[in-house]
Amino acid sequence: MRAVAAARKRGYEITRTEARQVEADDFREFDLILAMDWENLSALQQQCPKPHHHKLMLLMRFANEFEEATVPDPYYGGPEGFSKVLDYLEDACQGVLELVRKRATQYQAA
Repeated sequence: MRAVAAARKRGYEITRTEARQVEADDFREFDLILAMDWENLSALQQQCPKPHHHKLMLLMRFANEFEEATVPDPYYGGPEGFSKVLDYLEDACQGVLELVRKRATQYQAA
């Protein structure tokens, strides 16, 4: 409930959001597969076929304001943990959107 409350304060409605396991077809189907931390990135690398390893990255690689390499687990960050994680996610997702826009522009120009 702390995640829902923190997200709602920022205008995000996440009560219907569901997680799922990465499936074998995802490595072929998606251009990027982003991990929040080293442990998940390592698990993805072990599961991913070698030709698709270039698609695996840490989400925080796209952050512009924060230099942290990974997104911390907010459950252990005290009352401000979820707010801090949202700061990281907003920053990194903005960077992902910039990459997608750039790739879309390059694709249209080709």
